[in-house]
Amino acid sequence: MTEANTFAKMESEGLAPTHPNTKKILGAILAGGGSRRLGRDKAAEIVGGKPMLDHVIEGLAPQVAEIALCGRDRNGLRRIEDRPSPGLGPLGGLNGALAFAAAHGFDAVISAPVDVLPFPADLAARLVGDGPAVLEDQHLLGFWPVSCAGALDAYLAAAPDVAFHRWLDHIKARKVGERARLFNLNTQADLDAFKRDGAAKAPQSE
Repeated sequence: MTEANTFAKMESEGLAPTHPNTKKILGAILAGGGSRRLGRDKAAEIVGGKPMLDHVIEGLAPQVAEIALCGRDRNGLRRIEDRPSPGLGPLGGLNGALAFAAAHGFDAVISAPVDVLPFPADLAARLVGDGPAVLEDQHLLGFWPVSCAGALDAYLAAAPDVAFHRWLDHIKARKVGERARLFNLNTQADLDAFKRDGAAKAPQSE
């Protein structure tokens, strides 16, 4: 699907960008993980009547120009491969998204995992600024100017450690506090806690 067709589809579904930011931002959902701790596909896990991935798409879409999935297929959305290869965790997905964004006229990437809910409606407003930034307690929710593309390529080529927090230290990313509690849903216990304490804050299916 072309970028224009993707935007038109989002617009028809009420998901077209509405934020006032003038930057052209690619929304990159880091969806290539193996869900080992949960034991089943997190992206497809039903929460509030719909898959977790749908919550993330619907929350991110109004804040960006286009959404892409890193390491996963879904009809109607662009797939971006991990760079330089699979198996590098979230940094591989982010690197692929940054390389794509730099090559296709985007100014920046907003990254998001599939397993953090409720999705913050003000993510772009809070993170967009000078240089890279992440939420303080949810580092995969981040803002990455395309100027980071070459730096991340070089970092992954040189660093044997692909821990995300080490990349944040290397790039000196700003850390922005959350305004509301966000739940990282990695295990069944996490899901149970969210359904008990946090699901009322997540949009429900019609």
